[in-house]
Amino acid sequence: MSRRLWILGALLAALPVVAATGCASTSPPPPPESRAGRPDRGAQLIAQYGCGSCHTIPGIGRADGLVGPPLTRFGARSYVAGELPNNADNLQRWITDPQAVEPGTAMPNLGVSAIDAQDIAAYLYTLD
Repeated sequence: MSRRLWILGALLAALPVVAATGCASTSPPPPPESRAGRPDRGAQLIAQYGCGSCHTIPGIGRADGLVGPPLTRFGARSYVAGELPNNADNLQRWITDPQAVEPGTAMPNLGVSAIDAQDIAAYLYTLD
């Protein structure tokens, strides 16, 4: 019986190490970038499309929504919607058609054009 308790204790002691390294077991995706797009226009579009009704977004007036995740430090994140590596192409894909990326997501398809998505992404990448 004491051997079983010792093994159980050893397994429980190792659990925090396994949990802490679980996310680091794969190489992180490359850092996000957006070489195209106008962040100033992106900020205006975020307000125009009403993104702040669902998200908290630094630098955008009245963008204090609590439905979706806060977009604070978005440029430092590894993934878009927990699904795609965080890069400009994937972020624009998510913004223009979130249902295609994650069917049933709470994020609605707002009819964002490709050029608007490019500018919105450029703004979000300033938030690091």
